[in-house]
Amino acid sequence: MESLDKTLLLTNHFSQFISDHKKDFMERVIAHRTRYVTMVMEDIYQSHNASAVMRTCECLGVQDIHMIETSSTWGTNKKVLKGSDKWLSIIRYRKKNYNNAEDCFKNLRDNGYRIAVTDPSPDGVPIEELALDKPLAIVMGNEKDGTSPYAIDHADVKVNIPMVGFTESLNISVSAAVCMNSVLTRLRTSEIAWQMSDLEKSLLRLQWYKNAVRRSELIEREFLRSIQ
Repeated sequence: MESLDKTLLLTNHFSQFISDHKKDFMERVIAHRTRYVTMVMEDIYQSHNASAVMRTCECLGVQDIHMIETSSTWGTNKKVLKGSDKWLSIIRYRKKNYNNAEDCFKNLRDNGYRIAVTDPSPDGVPIEELALDKPLAIVMGNEKDGTSPYAIDHADVKVNIPMVGFTESLNISVSAAVCMNSVLTRLRTSEIAWQMSDLEKSLLRLQWYKNAVRRSELIEREFLRSIQ
């Protein structure tokens, strides 16, 4: 069975277990989902911060989150997440004794992304001036050290949030919200094709249907057995 045919059959099967209201809601959400912009978190060690960034990205319509785990293991806080991880695609880079940023950056570049590393230095580009002519990956560093030297050295561009106060720093979750809101607002009022393809939407729709149905793995196995 061809992959797309299988996806459509499974989607149709799972749809009977989901209310029309919920399916309509999913369609409204998926219409605003994008992979044109993605978030990268590098060695975030406080679970509430990682969770807050994920929740922000989900609310704003960003589908993919890349987690670099070279010196810190990614953790989540369910109270902060509010279930947002259920609807996101999480890509983890967590080889032991390895610079996982290298693999992450290679994967992003292979998929056509420009890598923008957040850094407070004045030689960076203000977030509101960041070019959107190609897919964009925004890299956030950890709470103590910021982005790693490797990330800064291998980025395509450094980006900052202009500050005019005394403190001159923001919590990572606030920084992520400011950056994503700035980029996505400009992107969605542009003529750039930022939406996901029909195939991407089909695959994501099926995954969301599975997430919304209890014992989805068992239901899928039984259905596929019945059509063999």
